[in-house]
Amino acid sequence: MTDERLFTMALTKVKGLSLRNALILYRTVGNATDVFNGLSTLKEKIPSVNSKLLDVLNAGVSDALQRAAAELKFCESEGLEVLCLNDAKYPNRLRECDDAPLVLYYKGNADLNAVHMISMVGTRRCTEYGKDLCRMLTKDFARLCPDTIVVSGLAYGIDICSHRGALEAGLSTVAVLAHGLDRIYPYVHRDTAKKMMGQGGLLTEYMSGTNPDKGNFVCRNRIVAGLSDACIVVESAHKGGAIITAHLAFDYNRQVFACPGRVGDEYSEGCDELVHNNTASLLLSADDVVNGLNWITTQHRKDALKKPLQTELFPNLNKLEQQIMKLLTSSDGLQVNVISQQLSLPVHEISATLFELEMKGLVKLLPGGVYRLLRN
Repeated sequence: MTDERLFTMALTKVKGLSLRNALILYRTVGNATDVFNGLSTLKEKIPSVNSKLLDVLNAGVSDALQRAAAELKFCESEGLEVLCLNDAKYPNRLRECDDAPLVLYYKGNADLNAVHMISMVGTRRCTEYGKDLCRMLTKDFARLCPDTIVVSGLAYGIDICSHRGALEAGLSTVAVLAHGLDRIYPYVHRDTAKKMMGQGGLLTEYMSGTNPDKGNFVCRNRIVAGLSDACIVVESAHKGGAIITAHLAFDYNRQVFACPGRVGDEYSEGCDELVHNNTASLLLSADDVVNGLNWITTQHRKDALKKPLQTELFPNLNKLEQQIMKLLTSSDGLQVNVISQQLSLPVHEISATLFELEMKGLVKLLPGGVYRLLRN
């Protein structure tokens, strides 16, 4: 496993090799180890590969492996997780994206494959109205779905208000950074970042020593968009990173929501335009997100559990229910993200189906988010 991590990290550091081409090589060959160990036969495996790309790979192998080895040592000394595209703990939602990072560096305790994940983004120059919205939304998500994870970018304005609102509400929150995990930018947010490592986490695709350059923030936005089921634009001007993130989320087939603002307000123009152009749905409360995504709320579960379970001897199960039952029959219990990965289906769809099986008295939810059969 260490070798595969090393080779995958190295693949991202080959000078002259774009992320797009690295991703094509990785996905076509199947793993990074075989890419590096099979350079001499790569043309046979991928007939379309050109000689220039082969030259780039051959010339950059040594330096890339050296840089990757140094970074792996840094990660191990700092307790950072290295999540490669093929790893089980790699975010499944993000893996589906065509431009997914080959490697993620992570420090935290939040499950990046949690059932309920939303991104909250917006302007760095937020108003009091925007700050109030962040507090209201995170508080409502904590009430409706207390396992919701809030994703943002640790930037000034809406980002940091979203993180802090989540922490105050008792939710886990993950920051996607535009630099390596050897620093915090902006530095004034370091205390919030420290809290997040115990109630969420910090995530990046960049190795240590990487500066928070402007271009990195644009790349960072695609991860913010791809990690979640939905993207909420709290407050934004006509242009900016939040609007870019919203359009990326839309392209990834994620639901986009935007909070309305007063007509003519500079930092509401972006949100109003997203709704006007049908890129985003109007968001008046967290209930709109929960209902739009068909999430099972705490109250739904309480109401359902009040009803007596009717365990049928021969339940009429649909195809997906049968598939899940088959997986659980051959195990001692599985988490939602594991079932999602094995069936190659969205987490929210698996979660909803498991809830139905639970109500039929066929499965039981155990601590740690593990589902187990009640009977064989």
